[in-house]
Amino acid sequence: MSQEFKIHTIETAPESLKENLAAVKKNNGGYIPNLIGLLANSPTALETYQTVGAINRRNSLTATEREVVQITAAVTNGCGFCVAGHTAISIKQIKMPEDVLNALRQGTPIESDAKLDTLAKFTLAVIQSKGKVGQEVLDDLFAAGYTPENALDVVLGVSLATLCNYANNLINTPINPELQPYAL
Repeated sequence: MSQEFKIHTIETAPESLKENLAAVKKNNGGYIPNLIGLLANSPTALETYQTVGAINRRNSLTATEREVVQITAAVTNGCGFCVAGHTAISIKQIKMPEDVLNALRQGTPIESDAKLDTLAKFTLAVIQSKGKVGQEVLDDLFAAGYTPENALDVVLGVSLATLCNYANNLINTPINPELQPYAL
């Protein structure tokens, strides 16, 4: 028997998640991102996303650096939904420089900011090597001014991105109309 994933709304979500989705809708300017609606198929997955997301927002990286990690992961993992969502955050909330954002979205070097470029390269190396980046890559990260705490916080960000990217890729989550202007 075939099963399908739903993109839940407040009305279709499990009873235990209705208040959660109502809060998400209120905090997102009147809409529920389809990622949240998808994760509502698994209350544990949604809880993990929200908990790890809250922890990630207070890690040692700046807001811009956290978005470098998230967009690098989304582009690398081919998650159009997350590219659009994190582009919106980068423009609206953190005011990321346009050239930095465009380089991240295109997967090209960040020519205007060597430190952020090193962070993007490190994030890519973490993903591609499954964390086995090697001492030279770590040395490059440290030479750019990052610390061991920052390196581990990149791994934290990649773990969050992996949950989101893979869940979206599993069903090719449609991009909300509110996020369409930020899609690739």
